[in-house]
Amino acid sequence: MGVPSQQQSPTPTAIAMVLGSILSIQVGSAIAVSLFSDIGASGVVFMRALVSAVLLVAIWRPDFRIPKSDRKVILLFGIALAGVNLFFYESIDRIPLGTAVTFEFLGPLTVALITSPRRRDWLWAALAAAGILLLTGGLGGDDLDPVGVGCALLAACFWGAYIMLGKSLGQQAAGGKGLAVAMTIAAILTAPTGIIDGGMELFDPTIILIGIGVGILSSAVPFSLELEAMRRLPSNVFGVMMSIEPAVAAMVGFLLLDQGVVPTEIVAIGLVITASAGAIWSSSNVPPPIET
Repeated sequence: MGVPSQQQSPTPTAIAMVLGSILSIQVGSAIAVSLFSDIGASGVVFMRALVSAVLLVAIWRPDFRIPKSDRKVILLFGIALAGVNLFFYESIDRIPLGTAVTFEFLGPLTVALITSPRRRDWLWAALAAAGILLLTGGLGGDDLDPVGVGCALLAACFWGAYIMLGKSLGQQAAGGKGLAVAMTIAAILTAPTGIIDGGMELFDPTIILIGIGVGILSSAVPFSLELEAMRRLPSNVFGVMMSIEPAVAAMVGFLLLDQGVVPTEIVAIGLVITASAGAIWSSSNVPPPIET
């Protein structure tokens, strides 16, 4: 099957894959919060990356003798995975899940704006800025931990890199096989801080079981679903569907973590979702889906 055109109609299977990926990763993040008091955010990130790496290697069975032409993109993708996970988990340890994901989504929004040649698309940036202003309290929103906000913004930077590198990974490496190698690299990179932060609690059977669940829900399942969805969907449709993630995160935070959402936060999240969806949809230079 070749690269789908931008006019291809989304299939129910592909849509279900994207929605399943979004829900899975946010439920996994909510479960991860319960581990922070035991092994810290760094410990959870390491455990998540380790479990995901083991599962992905078992599923995709990659050859770790990577061709020289593929080494750079896989290494950088592994760094991006480690960075986005570490800083995102540090952020949700300090600020609500929905708010953190909203800040994090500035990464994909920035990528969409940078790749668009249309100046009028920067109106979407102004809309997103209004949403962020609401979230940070500039217009009456709740005060947020500045460290948590900073971590979420760093996660956004790494997520933007993840998107750009993901295109190259799909073209140069063998899709899921490259992802498995990159996740192994992420596990190695997060091991030092994770082991220091988690200590002997990492060997607690209950924590191990929860960590396995987090790894499956937050990485192995959603990343695999995303790779398969990108094979079946036009890139702009995939990006717009992913734009609903802040809303799903806020819903999961409300249902599973009892994190209330005030009206200004609802408006702010809505503004960022609208800006992200609009920018991605109108961009005429978005990266194509991964080839099969």
